This record gives sequence, structure tokens and C-alpha cells, in this order.
Amino acid sequence: MYERKVKITRILKDQKYEDIDTVLVESSVDIIINSNPIASIICLPSDLKELAVGFLFSIGIINSYTEIKHIDVEEDKSKINLNMKDQLEIKSEIFKLNSVSRVIDTTCGIPSPWRNIIKEKIIDAEGSDIAGNNIQLKKKIIFDSMIKMQTETQLFRKTGGCHGAAIFDLDGNILGVKEDIGRHNAIDKVIGELFMKDIDFERTFLTTTGRLTGDSVLKAIRAKIPLIASLSAAIESGINFAFAYGQTLIGFVRGSKMNIYTRPDRIIM
Repeated sequence: MYERKVKITRILKDQKYEDIDTVLVESSVDIIINSNPIASIICLPSDLKELAVGFLFSIGIINSYTEIKHIDVEEDKSKINLNMKDQLEIKSEIFKLNSVSRVIDTTCGIPSPWRNIIKEKIIDAEGSDIAGNNIQLKKKIIFDSMIKMQTETQLFRKTGGCHGAAIFDLDGNILGVKEDIGRHNAIDKVIGELFMKDIDFERTFLTTTGRLTGDSVLKAIRAKIPLIASLSAAIESGINFAFAYGQTLIGFVRGSKMNIYTRPDRIIM
């Protein structure tokens, strides 16, 4: 259960009255690999398998879904247990993190140890440079896709308390959409869903309701997604990463307007 009813006092114009509102419930979920705790993610406790897979792929622990032998989601204990087919090469400092350092909350995104690992994985990965991906999208597809994402994110429409993320093909067909209290969790969930289906991310684009921070952009770069569009603003860290890796970054996609921060050549009228 990730939503509940609460009593509130509502003021509407000149009226003050008691009412019932729907709020979201966040939870701390532990990701455990081969009996070793890796991270505690504060999230909306839905689509937990997709969250775990997307997170592990985003931070570079796995490169293929086939590396996972078994996933067991214990919702009552807020645990996701994963068994891997082979011994993982995980940096020893990850296991040395204390319980507080392993927490990934709904606001800060990726703590520094994880962010550094993602950067290393992007640099080390063969063919990770997406600058040479010369896809082109009509602006109408981006506008229409943003509306589709908003239509499909029912929890946001119901509560206003969470973020949405969606991935589309180049024709604007929605391939996956997820919601979470944390914008980065929503991105991990939708990437995880399509990663499990072995989708080619290089022929897709990502939309989100959240700010385009460095953390969010790094996750998309890791998946080789060439374009991200958001309802919200871009942050300098996100712009810097997008520029460095040749990714198209678009913010404030609202109505018939958008701000293109990097690689505008991919957008055609």
C-alpha cells in the first residue's frame, strides 16, 4: 500500500471546511546482493523489481539482465534480494559504507560514491559515447509525448506528490512509464523495466517531470539514451554532463515551448 486517506482542513476562497485527501506513503527499501546490503532507497514501494534492476544498471553493477539469477521482492520486509550468476566485481568501498551512507533519499539523488562509479562505468564502457547518435525528432513528437506521460502518471494526477518518467520510441510510442516520490527513482524504474526487456535505448528518448540534475542525466547517459526532455528546469550539472557526452537536453516542455540546452540539431521543426 503506497497511498492512504488523511483528514485535512481545506480553505477554498472564503470557505474553511474538513475534507479527506489522498497522500503517498514512502518507504525505505533495502537492496541486497548475495546477502550483502548495497543500498537503502527511500521510495514509493511499487515496481520494486524494476527499481532494483534499473538502479543496479544505472550505477554500473550489472550490464545485462541475464547476470541476475534470481530476484525476490519481500514487500512486507521492504527487502529486494538478488542472487547473481557470477561473482560481481564491486568496489570494496561500497561494502564498507555505513548504513547512513548507503541511504538514497527522495531529494539528493545519487550519493558521491555511486556517482563516481557511474562516471567510471561510462568512461570504461566500449561505445558509450552517444555524441555520434544522429537521431532526429520532430518537435511535435516531444510535445505529444510529454502529454502522454502526464496522462499515464495517475498518481501524480491524483495526489500531486510524485514524479513521473517515461521512455518512448522515435515515433512517439510509449514503451514504459513509472512513478515515484523521487525523480531519480522514477527514472530507474522505467529504465529497469525496459532493461529487463532488452530494449535498445539508443533508439529511444526519455521524458520526466523532474529537474534535469547531473544525477538524472548520468542515468540516461549510462543507458545511452540520446535525448531527455522534462517539464522542469535543467540544472548546470545536468547541462554539463549532457554537453560532455553529446546528449540532447530539453527543459520546460510546456504547451508549445521548450528550452534546448544541448545538441539542438536533433530537434527538427
